[in-house]
Amino acid sequence: MLIEHQGRRPRVAASAYVAPNAVVAGDVIIGEDCRILFGAVVTAEDGGTVELGERVIVMEQAVVRGRAGHPATVGRHVLVGPHAHVNGAVLGDGVFIATGASVFPGARIGAGAEVRINGVVHVNSVLPEEVTVPIGWVAVGDPAHILPPSDHAGIAAVQQALDFVGTVYGVPRGSPAEEMGEITRGYADLFGRHRDDRVIG
Repeated sequence: MLIEHQGRRPRVAASAYVAPNAVVAGDVIIGEDCRILFGAVVTAEDGGTVELGERVIVMEQAVVRGRAGHPATVGRHVLVGPHAHVNGAVLGDGVFIATGASVFPGARIGAGAEVRINGVVHVNSVLPEEVTVPIGWVAVGDPAHILPPSDHAGIAAVQQALDFVGTVYGVPRGSPAEEMGEITRGYADLFGRHRDDRVIG
């Protein structure tokens, strides 16, 4: 399904395939020979963009999201696995994002790198070329430290300077209750803008 969002329409190469129940919304470019499979979502929010290079495969139930200040740019020959999400990040050519992996806004992943099953690349983190994040591990920092998920203290120490809340939600740090009030208010506004969307294909 192709959707016009805030007056912007997806541009899909003739050689690409978008499954009938996949959603491509807004200012999105789908390159030659791309495949957007069943239940996947590729969406550009709030003036952001998404650009998929040649032969990008977005598997079932995956999400690729671009947003203001954090466009999603995906190089050539990239695979985004089932249930993975790439949010406001830049992926080089030949990157592999495995099932359930998460790539957060401001992240940059070098060519040939791999984020294996349930791996995480944190906000504003840089994963160099041809580096692998093992199954379930976390890449955090610039350049990224690759840490096991059990190393909460190590992850938190690096993450502190990356401003997760400000980068992802655009709100200042506060108490959890204050943060969530601001986060849900902002998201209600942002996603409420889809009320005026038009299905175009």
